[in-house]
Amino acid sequence: MASDDNQNQTTEYDSPWKEILKGYFKEFLAFFLPEAHEGIDWQRDPEFLDKELDRITREAESGNRRVDLLVKAWLRNGEELWVLIHVEIQGNRDPDFAERMYTSQHRAYDLHRRPVIGLAILADEEVGWRPSTYGYEMWGSSLQCRFNSVKLLDYLDRLDELAESDNPFAIVTLAHLTGKRTRNQTSVRLDEKLCITRMLYARGFHRQQVIDLFRFIDWVLNLPAEADDRFWEILCQFEENQAMPYITSVERIGMRKGREEGMREGMREGMREGMREGMREGKVEILLRIMQRRFGVVPDDISQRVTSAQTVELDAWIDSIFEADSLQAVFH
Repeated sequence: MASDDNQNQTTEYDSPWKEILKGYFKEFLAFFLPEAHEGIDWQRDPEFLDKELDRITREAESGNRRVDLLVKAWLRNGEELWVLIHVEIQGNRDPDFAERMYTSQHRAYDLHRRPVIGLAILADEEVGWRPSTYGYEMWGSSLQCRFNSVKLLDYLDRLDELAESDNPFAIVTLAHLTGKRTRNQTSVRLDEKLCITRMLYARGFHRQQVIDLFRFIDWVLNLPAEADDRFWEILCQFEENQAMPYITSVERIGMRKGREEGMREGMREGMREGMREGMREGKVEILLRIMQRRFGVVPDDISQRVTSAQTVELDAWIDSIFEADSLQAVFH
């Protein structure tokens, strides 16, 4: 069983990883699995198979699984394949992980008879834990499953390379590693967060990319209130000098963390300016962000409840969160 610290780490990093994976799947494969990126026909948009993933998770026998994405894509020759992606945050060695990867791949194939490419992003902190196979052999019978496995800690020796890359997932990896490295080091984290945020402009990302990547940076490099205020002061001045008010302008869509009343008004303005009715994922993000800001780490069960909620429920919880005196009170 994971420790409380590991559970907190999982909650801290799961949501931003899932969001950025969906938004930049093509760039994700180009960075972590270039062979697959080269073989896919990107003229056809990939499809995220959320319902199929739910069925696999529900019907698979082994418990405690956190497979993040199941994606349908097409090869250049027109054949269909599925890509199963798992981001493992826990810091403890999990002896059942390889079996769970095998079970998920097998269930995906069994249900739909399509080739399934497994890719595990190991974002934990145990250097020697590198699962990539599952199998057994006995009395002439054998089973072997191999999946792709990427260890983010390996990039600690390639930080300069990450800083120079124009792939969004270089920034994602750098921010994630920095978040782990600067835990409980507020002043260091502030400096590193400013440095990584400035890279978004130096790499030439367009405005929406800057905003999307900053959401990830802001989440995994969360700062205490006083340091956060200082960060925004410096960033505002930087954007003024660059004549690129990309990030500071998102105060209007509720991303700015500050006084609760300011967040309330920013969120309302964001609903008017930045969100069409029915954009459920945007409301999920805002609600989880404000919950974290007001009440600290959001437990997994509540995070899952919010993530799977309907729009009408999200609207009700958003309306009540500023009046609630506890996380539990939001849902009553």
